[in-house]
Amino acid sequence: MKPSSGNKVVSKRKASGGVLETVKTVVYAVLIALVVRTVAYEPFNIPSGSMVPTLLVGDYLFVSKFSFGYSRYSLPFGLPLFSGRIYLPFSHAPERGDVTVFKLPTDPSTDYIKRIVGLPGDRIQMRHGDLYINDQLVPRRPDDACRNDDAGIPMTLQQGYRESLPRGPGKAALDHCIIKVGDDGPLDNTPVYEVPPGHYFGMGDNRDNSQDSRVLSAVGYIPAENLVGKAQFLFFSTDGTARWWEIWRWPFAIRYGRLLHGIN
Repeated sequence: MKPSSGNKVVSKRKASGGVLETVKTVVYAVLIALVVRTVAYEPFNIPSGSMVPTLLVGDYLFVSKFSFGYSRYSLPFGLPLFSGRIYLPFSHAPERGDVTVFKLPTDPSTDYIKRIVGLPGDRIQMRHGDLYINDQLVPRRPDDACRNDDAGIPMTLQQGYRESLPRGPGKAALDHCIIKVGDDGPLDNTPVYEVPPGHYFGMGDNRDNSQDSRVLSAVGYIPAENLVGKAQFLFFSTDGTARWWEIWRWPFAIRYGRLLHGIN
């Protein structure tokens, strides 16, 4: 028995209604994702070894957008809807030691990640591989546990140190790992950098393999407006031994010990 034309109309209406609901669901999901990405957390991945041993190539992390308040670069595509930064009650200015994602001052389309070592008004200098902040030596002590074979440097040439960055009055210094090859490289003896008001000074933990604020022509001082957020924790990490289509190798490429790992 053939269905009536009325049944055909009802079926078409149901089909079109189903498609419309699916489209609405997708649109809502995209809008929610954009809101979360704009005001809460944004995912990033690490493509280079400049922050080894803290961050490794193949790490995937979440950056909190609200930690440092909001600027135009908190918005998708960096839309210039406002200038400067908007600070909320739960946000604060960066502190020394914060691992921070920012837009490269010389190319705002590029994201960089470094550790903030200099605040507005600080005087930063490297002397024979040692970091000085406001003419005060930042202590470091040898620590072989800080060495890492993901640094792009043979382990036999690496020197691991634990550096203690001052965090301000009443706060304990932040201990974190750095890697060095020697103390007489191109960026181991520098002039004094005077951080301008409203700017920050960032350096990589892989000190001899990092293009950072020490290179004024490439990175230089980081305007507060260019800050994207604070790196909070890793949600995934792969050592790169499995290509995207080699599903059978995925379980062996994951660095399980780094999953849901906080960033210090």
